[in-house]
Amino acid sequence: MTVAADSATGAASLVQSVDWLAIAPPVIAAAVALLVLVADLFVEERRKPLLGYGAVAGLVAALAMLVPLRAGDRSTFCLTGTAQACSYTADHFALVIQALVLGGALLTALLSIGDTRKLPAGEFWFLLLSSAAGAALLPAARDLATLVVALEVASLPAFALVGIKRGDRRSSEAALKFFLSSVVATAVMLLGVSFVYAATGTMHLTEIAARLDDVPGQLSTLAEAGVVLTLVGFAFKTAAAPFHFWVPDTYVGAPLPIAAYLSVVGKAVGFSGIILVTVIAFPSYADVWGPALAVLAALTMTVGNLAALRQSATRARSAVRLLAWSSVGQAGYLLVPIAAAAYSSDAQIGSTVAYALMYAVVNLGAFAVAALVARTHPGNRLDDYRGLYATRPLAALAMGFFLLCLAGLPPGIIGLFAKVTVFSSAVDAGLGWLAVVMAVNVVIALYYYLQWTAALFRTPEPSPASDEAPAAPVHRVPAPVTLAIALTAVAGITLSGAPQLILRFATLSLF
Repeated sequence: MTVAADSATGAASLVQSVDWLAIAPPVIAAAVALLVLVADLFVEERRKPLLGYGAVAGLVAALAMLVPLRAGDRSTFCLTGTAQACSYTADHFALVIQALVLGGALLTALLSIGDTRKLPAGEFWFLLLSSAAGAALLPAARDLATLVVALEVASLPAFALVGIKRGDRRSSEAALKFFLSSVVATAVMLLGVSFVYAATGTMHLTEIAARLDDVPGQLSTLAEAGVVLTLVGFAFKTAAAPFHFWVPDTYVGAPLPIAAYLSVVGKAVGFSGIILVTVIAFPSYADVWGPALAVLAALTMTVGNLAALRQSATRARSAVRLLAWSSVGQAGYLLVPIAAAAYSSDAQIGSTVAYALMYAVVNLGAFAVAALVARTHPGNRLDDYRGLYATRPLAALAMGFFLLCLAGLPPGIIGLFAKVTVFSSAVDAGLGWLAVVMAVNVVIALYYYLQWTAALFRTPEPSPASDEAPAAPVHRVPAPVTLAIALTAVAGITLSGAPQLILRFATLSLF
């Protein structure tokens, strides 16, 4: 009887608890994705836009489910009676990143409504919601298996979204390049995960951290290799140099709303993964990943900003290319506090979260204005923005504000404060050389941000007849696009007036 009782107790300890409220945000996004795909079979062609509004409603519902979780004290899929070995944790870090990715997906959906007439509507919305579900799952994942699954659920639909424009050679090439390079990075990351598991015998991040402190000498090299290789996959998702080569062609070939999605949500997924594996799982190997991330940060911001400087104003789609290279440079800034955490404390991670929130708002706004301009100027050249104030004054003012935020100049106060916060994290950690590199890159970025901003208010010049004739009448802007621009502009202005709304994350304990 005693043996039977012990067996029953042991079996009971392996039964995983499920907190349905904790997992509600990604589950709602996934459930709505399936509903949209099934509904597409029965909805008439003329009513296909309703699928887009259904997707928007699903994302709003997923965001609303974050409110009852705001205490940040829920864990589920736990293997024991304690919260020390759980696969899903809805702490403050997870909730903030989930708000970022679901909000980014919502703005992407608003930009896409009315822009999917030539695209398979059911497949488009299913893929977008599926990717958003994976992106919302990843920041709450607390074991390597869930991290890898969430990363692939977020990434695989993104490949299809990039290449969803049927018959478009540029779109197909972009999707193929994105897919092949990502597959290689994922394979390397899986090899690293297997090394870490072999060295520790566990997948849970907190357990890995405890066991890496006691790795036998003969396994130390295996563990170090596993740490480095695991970071490679996430570095690819963040577009950190030298894993950034897919970015410009992918952004140019993808539908513009999807380029916006990748620039914000894709980066949030990558940075969440890097933060979780470094700060929670690999703190004892900070001497390995700390210097590596510091070098990656310096290289990434330098490559991104120098490439952005080289964009010709007359080249087709040069505006999207500049935003793509700008996003690479911004990724370098986001890496700085993570590298600093290796030299000081985990509190530095808050600076990355604060900067990511600022970047998400203003970068999505810049892409929203770019999507608006693309409706009358399909070439989307930087020259097409010259004199935008004369035809669309509100859009020009919004775009100027977004660019100044990215540059870190007034009236974009939130951009300035966020950069100062990141800069301070490097200084506080003793990474003076990295702070100097960042300061130089901020000055370099000022040139192309200010050049683009000035062009918005110049007198427009007549150009020869082309595929986007300047004399064409101003088209009515779809309401969802107007709403997306308005939401990002209001959020950016509000944050510039009260930057503490975002910067407080730089001082909070998120884990």
